[in-house]
Amino acid sequence: MRIVKFSFLSLLVMVLSACGIFSPSPLKTNQKSLKKAPYDAIIVPGVPFDGKHWSETMKMRVQWGAYLYRKGVTKNIIYSGSSVYTEYEEAAVMALYGEALGIPKEHIFTDPRAEHTTENIYYSYRVAKKNGFQKIALATDPFQLNGMRKFIKKFDLPVDLLPIIKDTLLKQDLSEPRIDPSSAKRANFVSIVDRQSKWQRLRGTFGQHIRWKEEDLKTKHLRKKYSDRME
Repeated sequence: MRIVKFSFLSLLVMVLSACGIFSPSPLKTNQKSLKKAPYDAIIVPGVPFDGKHWSETMKMRVQWGAYLYRKGVTKNIIYSGSSVYTEYEEAAVMALYGEALGIPKEHIFTDPRAEHTTENIYYSYRVAKKNGFQKIALATDPFQLNGMRKFIKKFDLPVDLLPIIKDTLLKQDLSEPRIDPSSAKRANFVSIVDRQSKWQRLRGTFGQHIRWKEEDLKTKHLRKKYSDRME
């Protein structure tokens, strides 16, 4: 119940703060980004896993990423997400699903650090840079994506947007493949609810816990503002 309540609060805050009602439609955003394809990699943000079955949100994100890979829109997929609300590392679980859906293991990458969407984007961007990927896009549901437009623009991150187009996705086989999630289970797990206060989690939602690389802070103002959060 606590997970559901906080997830709803986080979603509401991100949508309202980004003024999503004024954002371009998912279809227009998608069409604009598709003109730049193929991408070297897409970022697929994580979502909690209960150890039994993927949630509707995880299904949509993983299946959308697999669809984009099959269509040649991207060459690689970066799944992002730590073990945040459950003991299962979100990135590792999604990677297992991605592989089960036919994505070759050598084209699957993971970011195990992120606990919030802003971190999904930034830490996956660092994974992309480490592997020499230059053309990158965020592939997720429209609500989450709209909430991240402001963040991407603020830090001038070279990340395009590929929102899920539901009508397209529903034409695909969306059945859940079988996986063994045991390898994604993390020992000594402590839920973020027990590690951080609501205020700390809210700050994380807005990227206040990110450990930045100085080279990614494009202006003196940003470097000064985040000087205590650089690694």
